[in-house]
Amino acid sequence: MSLVSGPGRAGSGTTDELQLHVDAHRKDELEYWLTEHLRLNGVYWGLTALHLLGHPDALPRDQTIDFVLSCQHVNGGFGAAPKHDAHMLYTVSAVQILATVDALDELEKRGKGGVQRVAEFIANLQDRETGTFYGDEWGEKDTRFLFGALLALSLLHKLSLVDVEKAVIHVQACQNIDGGFGISPGAESHSGQIYTCVGALWIAGRLDLIDIDRLGAWLSERQLPNGGLNGRPEKLEDVCYSWWVLSSLATIGKSHWIDGEKLKAFILNCQDPEMGGIADRPGDMVDVFHTVFGIAGLSLLKFPGLVEVDSV
Repeated sequence: MSLVSGPGRAGSGTTDELQLHVDAHRKDELEYWLTEHLRLNGVYWGLTALHLLGHPDALPRDQTIDFVLSCQHVNGGFGAAPKHDAHMLYTVSAVQILATVDALDELEKRGKGGVQRVAEFIANLQDRETGTFYGDEWGEKDTRFLFGALLALSLLHKLSLVDVEKAVIHVQACQNIDGGFGISPGAESHSGQIYTCVGALWIAGRLDLIDIDRLGAWLSERQLPNGGLNGRPEKLEDVCYSWWVLSSLATIGKSHWIDGEKLKAFILNCQDPEMGGIADRPGDMVDVFHTVFGIAGLSLLKFPGLVEVDSV
């Protein structure tokens, strides 16, 4: 279920008619309250979308900071919402939000234990034997958590707390013969996991370990005749892969290996032109998750009027 959805559906139109609808908004509905477990992530998605659209002040800064800090636990980690368990993914979103609004210093002023405790929460989730990271105390492992840990620690200037070399070795172990990466060693290549592994290697300064041509070929094959991108072979296109695939291609210098104009048209056709927002594909319900990744994809494609986004 999406974070915020409503009666609008993504529309369709000719290429000449397509434009990005910036000023349409949604009101909170029941779905908003049924998705509390995504709240902090949702704030990050919405905030990022607004910044890319050139409306960084649309969310009140002070209230945003207050909400983020209300989600923190005494162990330094953050939950999805107040009184939710701390988890790597929500902690990463918290750090990203505070960095976006230039408020990391609030961790020292009002946070529980300052920057150091947040960094230690993240660092303590590393499996020191394999180099990967757990999502929380219950032990689930995933390359998403590894990337998120390196990303958040780099923003906090605390990468020295973890064994980056072992993390890199684990990412290498997740690489497949097709050039892609999976969720764990031996797992199927997937565009989302490729983004996390490429991003982790970029942060570690080890893009040299990637077979760039082979990975670039696998990623470029994700584009379908309608211009959209999928996550793996034989799957439907989805707007979110406009980010996962294209950002990875951009990071390895191969974004020109797909048809950018067709991808732009696909993303724009996934909008609800009346209510705003972007869906996973034309005709479906819009939501904030697909909206931010659609906008981010358009930013990578240099769409007019959007703030430039970093590919990592």
